[in-house]
Amino acid sequence: MRPRLTVGIAWIGACALITSHLAAQVTTPAPGSPSATRTIDGKQLPPPDPKFGGTIQDEALKSKSWWPPSVVPPNGAPNVLLIITDDAGFGVPSTFGGVIPTPTMERLAVEGLRYNRVFSTALCSPTRAALITGRNHHSVGFGVISEQSTGFPGYNSIIARDKATIGRMLKENGYATSWFGKNHNTPAFAASQVGPLDQWPIGMGFDYFYGFVGGDANQWQPNLFRNTTQIYPFQGQEGSWNLITAMADDAIDWMTRIHQTDPSKPLFIKYAPGATHAPHHPTREWVEKIQAMHLFDDGYEKLRERIFENQKRLGVIPNNSKLTPWPQEVLTPWDKLSDAARKLFIRQAEVFAAYAAYNDHEIGRVIQAFEDLGKLDNTLVIYINGDNGTSAEGGPLGTPNEVAFFNGINEMPVEVQMKWYDVWGTEETYNHMSAGWSWAFDTPFDWFKQNASRLGGINQNMVVSWPARIQDKGGLRQQFVHVIDVLPTILEAAGLSAPEYVDGIAQAPVEGTSFLYTFDKANAAAPSRHTTQYFEMMGQWALYHDGWLLSTKVNRAPWQAFGPANPDPLNNQVLQLYNLNEDFTQSNDIAAQHPDKVKELRAMFVAEASKYQVFPLDASVAARIVAPRPNLTAGRTEFVYTRPMTGLPQGDSPLLLNTSYTITADIEVPEGGAEGMILTSGGRFAGYGFYLLKGKPVFLWNLVNLKRTRWEGPEALTPGQHRLEFDFQFDGIGPGTLAFNNFSGVGRSGTGTLKVDGKVVATEKMERTLPMILQWDESFDVGSDTLTGVNDADYKPPFPLTAKLNKLAITVNRPQLSPEDIKRLEAALQQPAARD
Repeated sequence: MRPRLTVGIAWIGACALITSHLAAQVTTPAPGSPSATRTIDGKQLPPPDPKFGGTIQDEALKSKSWWPPSVVPPNGAPNVLLIITDDAGFGVPSTFGGVIPTPTMERLAVEGLRYNRVFSTALCSPTRAALITGRNHHSVGFGVISEQSTGFPGYNSIIARDKATIGRMLKENGYATSWFGKNHNTPAFAASQVGPLDQWPIGMGFDYFYGFVGGDANQWQPNLFRNTTQIYPFQGQEGSWNLITAMADDAIDWMTRIHQTDPSKPLFIKYAPGATHAPHHPTREWVEKIQAMHLFDDGYEKLRERIFENQKRLGVIPNNSKLTPWPQEVLTPWDKLSDAARKLFIRQAEVFAAYAAYNDHEIGRVIQAFEDLGKLDNTLVIYINGDNGTSAEGGPLGTPNEVAFFNGINEMPVEVQMKWYDVWGTEETYNHMSAGWSWAFDTPFDWFKQNASRLGGINQNMVVSWPARIQDKGGLRQQFVHVIDVLPTILEAAGLSAPEYVDGIAQAPVEGTSFLYTFDKANAAAPSRHTTQYFEMMGQWALYHDGWLLSTKVNRAPWQAFGPANPDPLNNQVLQLYNLNEDFTQSNDIAAQHPDKVKELRAMFVAEASKYQVFPLDASVAARIVAPRPNLTAGRTEFVYTRPMTGLPQGDSPLLLNTSYTITADIEVPEGGAEGMILTSGGRFAGYGFYLLKGKPVFLWNLVNLKRTRWEGPEALTPGQHRLEFDFQFDGIGPGTLAFNNFSGVGRSGTGTLKVDGKVVATEKMERTLPMILQWDESFDVGSDTLTGVNDADYKPPFPLTAKLNKLAITVNRPQLSPEDIKRLEAALQQPAARD
């Protein structure tokens, strides 16, 4: 390892540390000394090793040593704290007129700038991929989330090597780089210890990672990693430990360690909390604070009106802005709800708001740590509210279990949900709120996350603070900014250029445009430099150009994910046109008055889509969750385990949905009997378990925490060798039907049989099975159970197996479509077209 600047200082006995920002950086007058530094042009990363500058003779005493200089950024390059919250629409933070208190964001806004035209992609990991690469989401393989990835360049969830991230660029230029919180950019099929690890944060240029892998996580018991090692700091602290606080603690610890080791080294932190994505898991303290404010007692329509007036009063939207009508055909008006529904919905909103407020508070602790270290003045803080609009994936009624939504249960009756009313937001729920609140939290716009053609899905807001640089404190900026613009802005702020080569690979151009020009007061009203931008998500699309927005009319609410998809999303659309320069909220469709502009912008969308790997357009949603992809189990039908192992993610473990299978366990029971987990996948909110309970063999399916189907042996196993077998025969024809826009093959019935030493001890038919997915933040475990259990009434994790496991074998027999099936499905696929 090359000696750093502080090593050289210590060697000559200096007694003072450099404690200010990079303005105090020293370039040694003696090239080749241990403390020598250099700034590189950044065209090639990592930079070529410099030529040896000393002299070499036969004898060391006659030779002159020479140390390669360490790479440092240009003088004055700022620290960077890049914050992006999750599933939060424009009307969530009080900073932009919302009712949820966000004092940290407000503090930064007072010291810096508010931005009201910041755009996302309408979905989480696509936005995040665009954010860290400076390229459009399809350009980097994230047209959708990895769990929906398909085998096309724009949709395979693989960030190609010619598109290096901001972490890699800054790291090679002398920054210490880190990533905290959500990582939804590692492909679901590369999330295990087998890797490859080049698509993990530490493989993409981030020195340190502390967070979870996937779209969301139980904040009380997350699938938490430090770099690539799963850790369990919450064990023994159930109900008191929460990831929102823990990741702030870890970020403060990391930045303090780096500062104390080398005060001159600038920091880059990507800070991506799970809030406010479901599950909404704030602490009780924050729930009680919000409940005492009675923010939601008068319902979601009144909330929307109140936020809208606040926004006008604050000046963050134009005074002539208009609200679109409440969508009564989609969301039941508040006064039409039952008393029980209103009671439930208020609790849902209070827990969501507590989660948002709690998250902002913890972000404030991280910012305070920069100030305590004397670094805040030269720290560029970019605080983006939401990676898309507020999520409506809880459906019109909300849900105590988001996993149920992804298995087709999108309107769980209120009377069923009330069972969890008193524990809403605790570890006993994987909760989401009514979409009525989501619509209100996207004020002044309409629609939601996933809706790429409506501003409620894509128009975020942002605060930027850089005390040493921004003089127009408290200013408002209205220029068009997209998340792909963040990377070039950071590079320009640091005095760096995007590399031409990384690891010898020529780099694709950065597609974003720096918005650093907006930091200057003289440019407060300057024209937007980002003039054209396409949007596309699951077949809904739009094209922005110089204030005009061409967009498709919404034809699917986010919770309508399981029906047949639009087969021609490019052409089978109603097109709408808006002039956002005059119509801030996208409320006045003027397509009929400007047919030539519609034609022009549609052609521009096709050109942009062709340029950025958007084709082929695909409007399917749930069907893509079970699409074939290259995980470690692809093509395999037999799996063997001979010793315990835990932590294998769903994307790389045997999938037992929509298939027949047999699980065989050869075990040895000791004297005194045995119990514990043999095999499990999933957890409290959906999954299965094969275990010994008081010596009796049990196989259990947890159907999204609403029903549990159980097979149990009649008596405890005697000491000695035993073979346990669970066989399941699936009645459906399998997920092959999804290729024909047809769901008839999934979630069908099946019969399970439990055997002990060859003898049938239990048989049970399941009338319905899970069609799509297990609990994604839980793993496939052999020999014990990590995180949550599949049945709290039976055991508590880790529930280690006390019998000896000699062999566990899984055989999968996936159904295949017959020629007759294919012919029938093809005929059904043509019927809608024939009707048109």
